[in-house]
Amino acid sequence: MIRVYVLDTNVLIQSPDAIFRFMENQVILPLVVIEELDGLKKADGEKGINARDVIRSLENLRLKGDLLKGVELEGGGSLRIEPNCSNVSLPEDLPDHKPDNRILQVCLGIKYDVKDDDNIVDVVLVTKDLLLRMKAGILGITSEDYLNQQVQNPHDLYKGRQCCYANEDLFSDFNSGGIDVKELYKVDDNGNKISLDMTENEFVIIYADRSLKKTLLGKVKGNKVIPLKYGRHEPYGVKPRNAGQYFMQEALMLSSEEAPLVIIKGMAGTAKTFYSLAVGLDKVWNANTREYRRILVSRPNAQFDDGIGFLPGSEQEKISPLMRPIYDNLEQLVDSNDDLRYSNEMELQGKVEEIFSRGIVQAEAMNFIRGRSFMKTYLIIDEAQNLTPNQVKGIITRAGKGTKIILLGDPNQIDIPFLDERTNGLSYASERMKGSKMCYQVTLNVDECERSELAFEAINIL
Repeated sequence: MIRVYVLDTNVLIQSPDAIFRFMENQVILPLVVIEELDGLKKADGEKGINARDVIRSLENLRLKGDLLKGVELEGGGSLRIEPNCSNVSLPEDLPDHKPDNRILQVCLGIKYDVKDDDNIVDVVLVTKDLLLRMKAGILGITSEDYLNQQVQNPHDLYKGRQCCYANEDLFSDFNSGGIDVKELYKVDDNGNKISLDMTENEFVIIYADRSLKKTLLGKVKGNKVIPLKYGRHEPYGVKPRNAGQYFMQEALMLSSEEAPLVIIKGMAGTAKTFYSLAVGLDKVWNANTREYRRILVSRPNAQFDDGIGFLPGSEQEKISPLMRPIYDNLEQLVDSNDDLRYSNEMELQGKVEEIFSRGIVQAEAMNFIRGRSFMKTYLIIDEAQNLTPNQVKGIITRAGKGTKIILLGDPNQIDIPFLDERTNGLSYASERMKGSKMCYQVTLNVDECERSELAFEAINIL
């Protein structure tokens, strides 16, 4: 038994290979989708690139057969373009000159044509558009989101850390040999011990079974939890204030060979960007080894994806307003004296500008990263929850020798249409890279907000 999947344009723009992801089922593209792809093929940024990728795939399939009659796909299934169904009536409130309504018209027409076909289970509209799914439901059309690049329930996302208990007698030997994973446990509501499933590179807070005031911080390596390597360090004079920051510092301080990818998730005020810059400056400026040549920072958002326009000035001058959060964090790092930092604004600005003028920190528009290779670079992608899964893949595959990539963001703060907690690139990378020896992850808790008392209060109340 097969299904017929009718794809909306937004599915193809987010995932250009979507037409090949429906196994043995039939995939149908309404002609209006082809027209929309034609209109997007010259667009700047990700939209235009993905539209052209889809068009090339369709051209390769056209060379194999008639797309109007249907072409077999590798791995089973078929694809065809549907230009008809114009005779299908829609409610008066849904004029058929609108692209979304023409897609609904095709869905209804196909549904009527195949209703007596015993081999077809259902006709399903696949779209990222919530309102289009709503209209489909009104018309009795089955609809769903594109699930191939979705992660599980956002509340069950991998956090990169967990808490557990161990016999207090084991604490004395922790620094010399670690603690066996099988010695660690949790306790259920009835007081029963529960064994743990632990992931490679996962961070752990271990409480002593007889004294909760005694704790150890470690990370999983093989079948043991071992001590943190950089627990006593203060990169660029910054000292960790909570367990989450100790874990974050460990992941960031590890070399690009040990941890080429770091994923840090957390709400505003948990010092994700601040700590990442602090470690970067320490590695680039203070370290004798000069582990990295530079710090490269990019913030994906709607403005970057639409291009940086025709305003006068260099690329750096154009994107400077969008990089203001980076400047704010650098102001705190270049002058650690909270009382005197802002007494001389010109001097403070000069210190920050020196960092950029010397090439220690560079800002880059996201749409200029594609196609490049980065060598010995400390690459920070801030607000990574506004990336698509394909963009994340494109960035991670840009890493050359000696490069470390840091993805920062909050999956609850999405600014890009058609992305959500389950489909954004940050969540996608987190779940797919879980357990990789090359990736360290940590999710910072709400109570680890260090921005201000007001910020902490707002996170909990608002």
